[in-house]
Amino acid sequence: MKTVHPVTDQLEPDPLDPGQIVSGDPVTSSLTLAENDGSTQEVGFWRCEPGVFRDVEATETFLVITGRAVIEFDTGETITVGPGDIHRFHGGEKTLWKVEETLLKTYWARV
Repeated sequence: MKTVHPVTDQLEPDPLDPGQIVSGDPVTSSLTLAENDGSTQEVGFWRCEPGVFRDVEATETFLVITGRAVIEFDTGETITVGPGDIHRFHGGEKTLWKVEETLLKTYWARV
């Protein structure tokens, strides 16, 4: 399903490092809505098309607007996120994202 919203038209390419991609073509894009003067905190939107990739997380809280993904942590924990789900990363966590349906989330992060 394609999400049609004025915000999605403003998302700009924000590609993953090719070394992060495990399988598929997880094309990513984002839009920063606000950041503090030191650029250490930001709020925005992030979208990812289906695929599998590895990441190291920033300290972040996010809300899934559309889509679905399974996130595996190097601790062995696995969570599934979909519309309406909120999650908080504590920063430094190593993850494996399995994006099953194009994911759109809004986030609040310390970068």
